[in-house]
Amino acid sequence: MTVHHVALEAAPADREPLAGFFVLLGFARVDPPSTLRDRALWLERDGTQIHVLFAADPVAPAQGHVAVVAADYDAALERLRAAGFAPEPRREHWGAARCLVRAPGGHRVEVMAAPPGAGA
Repeated sequence: MTVHHVALEAAPADREPLAGFFVLLGFARVDPPSTLRDRALWLERDGTQIHVLFAADPVAPAQGHVAVVAADYDAALERLRAAGFAPEPRREHWGAARCLVRAPGGHRVEVMAAPPGAGA
């Protein structure tokens, strides 16, 4: 069993900036169901989706985060930096590099070079 999707709240104005951010991490837009098209943005990579649900007063948890494995970790960080994002290196866990970066709208995204258990 795998996790299929995570849902994040965002302001409607963050639609395009968020889409661009997750495209830098290898996600592509997919069409949400027609009943959600006006109030959601969906992105997918390798069968995992990120559902962005638009709200007037969105909440980005202070500690919660989305974790994304980037097989091209160094290149992914370069793409983020080139787009104006500031990845913050974190202590290595599970034998792999990782960092945190703020997505448009304030959500924390952990970018990992490998999933837990893969390197150790």
